[in-house]
Amino acid sequence: MTDQPHPPTAPELFTWEFASDPYPAYAWLREHAPVHRTRLPSGVEAWLVTRYADAKQALADQRLSKNPAHHDEPAHAKGKTGIPGERKAELMTHLLNIDPPDHTRLRRLVSKAFTPRRVAEFAPRVQELTDQLIDRFAGTGSADLIHEFAFPLPIYAICDLLGVPREDQDDFRDWAGMMIRHGGGPRGGVARSVKKMRGYLAELIHRKREALPDTPAAGEDLLSGLIRASDHGEHLTENEAAAMAFILLFAGFETTVNLIGNGTYALLTHPGQRHLLQDSLARGERGLLETGVEELLRYDGPVELATWRFATCPLTVGGQDIAAGDPVLVVLAAADRDPERFADPDVLDLSRRDNQHLGYGHGIHYCLGAPLARLEGQSALATLLTRLPDLRLAADPAELRWRGGLIMRGLRTLPVEFTPAP
Repeated sequence: MTDQPHPPTAPELFTWEFASDPYPAYAWLREHAPVHRTRLPSGVEAWLVTRYADAKQALADQRLSKNPAHHDEPAHAKGKTGIPGERKAELMTHLLNIDPPDHTRLRRLVSKAFTPRRVAEFAPRVQELTDQLIDRFAGTGSADLIHEFAFPLPIYAICDLLGVPREDQDDFRDWAGMMIRHGGGPRGGVARSVKKMRGYLAELIHRKREALPDTPAAGEDLLSGLIRASDHGEHLTENEAAAMAFILLFAGFETTVNLIGNGTYALLTHPGQRHLLQDSLARGERGLLETGVEELLRYDGPVELATWRFATCPLTVGGQDIAAGDPVLVVLAAADRDPERFADPDVLDLSRRDNQHLGYGHGIHYCLGAPLARLEGQSALATLLTRLPDLRLAADPAELRWRGGLIMRGLRTLPVEFTPAP
């Protein structure tokens, strides 16, 4: 009698140990269960897609809807997908929750703010914010780069872009801080912050509408542009404008917080690559910075899982049958380490050229703010490494904690030390 081989046991997902380094578990899933059904910490059951080819297919498959109305959810799962509090705050009609034709119409209205030209015009302001934030701690010799740098930089940048008055931006910073704690703050704090932000945005949109001049000024802020904009004569409703502003703020800051935080951490733990980049910057070159940010997005990107999708009909992904109504989560972090697509995927190589990573998604839901996030990431990393050349970790990597939460991947803190600037 021969022993029958036991089927391999799936690794445990969504533990604190997994959050610190999910990549071994994702490698197992890619090999043994590339489209894997699991119960999430919220109790919702969903399919995880982990191979690059399957991920790219799923991201572009219009049978996978972004609209939560297609979720065939049991009672215990009601409202457990998406951003906490967005349903009650009437903020559901944003780009992450809708399909064409509404998605096409709303994306067209806002895409003008994120053209390469508009982003290039915004570059001096991003550099000014970057320098101001570093100025605050450069003379001290130590800092928490998440709270003192990576977090406020994109908040203030997106507030400026939206047209939130400077005197109100610290309120936004407080609400945003609560939103990204993912369970680290008081119970219900995220939903309360979403509600406060919703109320403020509705009031700000009303004030801007009342004061809107007949003709737009050069460099008009995004909220004024949204209020003014119409698409084939159809004006944005106030709810749509508030939801659009909310998701641009929410999606436009947390991804960049994590890009800067994860990216800096990766450079500090890969000194050879970090020194190559510093040498390149010292020579006044930008090429390695640009390919380097793309590699940091691939290697340990800010978005671990793409936002929710729901099957509108029975379909097959990666040989796995998926029923209508089932949630599907594309694991970008797993796809971007797929050895079938990337040579030496677990190696950080800032000069990597063939790098069609999925860090900002793929298809019609490709991240609208990617050009701005790239600008902020490049500005932040280049300025940090240039102004604080001996930057180093002030904690054992094993002691660092990653924020809980399903979609995003980011550090809670990033303590560093450096020679104080004079």
